[in-house]
Amino acid sequence: MTVTLADVAKACGLSPSTVSRALSDPGRVSAQTRDKVARVAREMGYTPNRVARSLSMGRTGTIGLIVPDVANPFFPPIIKAVQARAARKDLVVVLADTDERAADELDRARVLSKQVDGLIMVSPRSPEPRIAEIGRLGPTVFVNRRVPEHPSVLIDNADGMRQAVEHLVALGHRHIGYLAGPRRSWSNQQRHAAITEACAQLGAELVTFGPFEPQVQAGVQAADLLQGSPATAVIAYDDLIALGVMARMSERGLSVGRDLSVMGIDDSPLSGMAYPTLTSIHVPGAEAGATAVDLLLDVLDGLHGEPPPPLVELETYLVVRSSTGPAPRR
Repeated sequence: MTVTLADVAKACGLSPSTVSRALSDPGRVSAQTRDKVARVAREMGYTPNRVARSLSMGRTGTIGLIVPDVANPFFPPIIKAVQARAARKDLVVVLADTDERAADELDRARVLSKQVDGLIMVSPRSPEPRIAEIGRLGPTVFVNRRVPEHPSVLIDNADGMRQAVEHLVALGHRHIGYLAGPRRSWSNQQRHAAITEACAQLGAELVTFGPFEPQVQAGVQAADLLQGSPATAVIAYDDLIALGVMARMSERGLSVGRDLSVMGIDDSPLSGMAYPTLTSIHVPGAEAGATAVDLLLDVLDGLHGEPPPPLVELETYLVVRSSTGPAPRR
């Protein structure tokens, strides 16, 4: 037999409304009442009826999550964190993948916005007018993209990029290459700017190649371009491109870390499994996903109804592995 809220209330000797508050908004009841209700509900095997509670609040109990490419190692940690955080809040996540097609983002958002309470847009590639239109569809939190008048979770690239350039300069590298990501990528613009500034401050010459799509094959292509350049070290837009460079070097019988130092960005699980292991800049994807859910729920609960909207910045840092080494003599 299914245990109802009324059953828990009777066992606790409390009103159903008090028990409901203790379970859904524990801050509105005393610690003693909250602990008692939680204990009795657990012992009786009570499971909250998400649908009924959502209907009573005028919500679907569902949030939408849109990412550019679920196959890119950068996004799964964000997706898993969003799902885990949402599950703790008794919410369901609907996931959509635009397959790196910026033109599809608005259409995906339009469809999802009719089915969910709010959206989380991760690394959107759309131009500003389309981004503004997405924001007007309903409560929306943007991750890895600063959008005026909307809550945003940003990755602060400056520290990680400076650490990366400092690491290479300390190893004797004075000519550094940057393999740029998609031209439409906001994070690529931020990363390029941060690396450019760090190189200028530390006396290194920066050579930029690209843009490239975030794919291993793009790194293979980039490695051929690097062959004729003065760069002794290269920082790729992401780990996938960096791994493509390493694969191409191996094909040519060159040594990663000796003939050319290679660095990625994201610190994805692949970076620790590559051979040699890939030096990479850690990007806090899981933290970004969980924070985005919290911000969206605050918006839905009216906690951020007044401007300016919240802006959360998360730090990056360098993880040194085997793919970087002293600059070769040329």
